[in-house]
Amino acid sequence: MGPAELVQATAIARQYYLGGMTKVEIATAHGLSRYKVARILDACREEGIVRVEINGGAALDTELSERLRTHYRLRHALVVSGPFNDAPALREALGRAAADLLSEVVTEDDVLGVAWGRTLDAMAERVQGLPPCRIVQMTGIAGAIEASSVDLVRRLTSVSRGPHHPIYAPLVVSDPDALHTMQRQPSIQAAVSRWSTITVAAVAVGGWDPDGSQVHSVLSRRDRAELDRHDVVCEICAIPFDADGRPVVTSLTDRTMAIPYTDLERIPEVIAVAGGEAKTDALRAVLRGRAVTSLITDSTVAARLLSEEPPTERSRRQSTRGESK
Repeated sequence: MGPAELVQATAIARQYYLGGMTKVEIATAHGLSRYKVARILDACREEGIVRVEINGGAALDTELSERLRTHYRLRHALVVSGPFNDAPALREALGRAAADLLSEVVTEDDVLGVAWGRTLDAMAERVQGLPPCRIVQMTGIAGAIEASSVDLVRRLTSVSRGPHHPIYAPLVVSDPDALHTMQRQPSIQAAVSRWSTITVAAVAVGGWDPDGSQVHSVLSRRDRAELDRHDVVCEICAIPFDADGRPVVTSLTDRTMAIPYTDLERIPEVIAVAGGEAKTDALRAVLRGRAVTSLITDSTVAARLLSEEPPTERSRRQSTRGESK
């Protein structure tokens, strides 16, 4: 491209990309055909006179997000960009992304299910735009009430102003009869009876160790030994899963105040929120199964999941949710 052509080409590129002029308007101004203008614009791209950058924002790695979504046939995948100085900073970034996604996908007609996790705690602190939907607690309490799914429900409800159904009961009880007795209590029954109606759920993914799981730390030595024999690698809503994402049924199942797997699997949108390199194996297991439909994680974990796992061939749960939006 000669100097005169270069001057003309850059002028046309500025008018088109910065000035908002159409190709027809540019053609008239320069005495050219619309097709000639199109060829000049193509040449500007090919020769580097014009460079197009797509910036989805510093908080999200949009390219990695789409690769992860496609690879695992997810409905939504959000990958927060790093690096992060410490675990609280990572939880804050994941929580913010989860809060934004909930505000985007939840409608007034939805029933939102939540289970406690430190990352979901961070999510609840940042949710701003929830409609007045019904909110249902999906698990009992594994620790203090001020750091539990009860408090999580309370904080989300303070934003949504919709009806809510907490569960003031421990996560693990002594025997099945005690569980059935608790579930018959009116306030708890109000939540349990609505587990099958949940349409959107936000869940944490716990690794199978004291630091990574709210369940592991409240179990007896006998319970942990039984689960270890089944090679449990993670849990969602106190439901243990093996490395292939299959739910593990043990004697603990009938003593846990938590949504059953059959109800979890039927929820149209289950958003898993977890990050940190230590959660890689847990997330890989979850993605091999059918428990979740969407994932929010960090770039380090996403890269490992993409590099170490072939594209999924399983049939994901399908839903018409969101197709008309």
